Amino acid sequence: MGFALEAAGLAGPDDVPVGAAVIGPDGAVLALAGNRREQLGDPTAHAEILAIREAAGIFGDGWRLGGCTLAVTLEPCAMCAGALVAARIGHLVFGAFEPKTGAVGSVWDVVRDPRVTHRVTVRGGVREAECAALLHDFFQSHRS
Repeated sequence: MGFALEAAGLAGPDDVPVGAAVIGPDGAVLALAGNRREQLGDPTAHAEILAIREAAGIFGDGWRLGGCTLAVTLEPCAMCAGALVAARIGHLVFGAFEPKTGAVGSVWDVVRDPRVTHRVTVRGGVREAECAALLHDFFQSHRS
């Protein structure tokens, strides 16, 4: 989770500070990314998507990330959870829960749905207070 917290600093100045890291089965960091949706004007530029894209270019056969772990500071949304399944990510570790749009247990549970072709193991709430504080501070400063 330390790498994901570090990656949150890569978010664009107007972007919600969410960070993601993809770690290979050998423990090597394959990719770090921060949310850049506003900066790039791209609705898919969530930290998870950017990190998965980068890691897929380095690891495996170009898109399968089997055995890899994705660490992210915020519970993934439905789009990102679907991308985890599609990329065959082995493990997900996330920090803060997202009660409005979380798709890894809070609202939906895309990655553990028995109907999907690949299921991801999940551990949520890791360093939750630190991850939630990033979001709280960002929204407090942008609402003032």
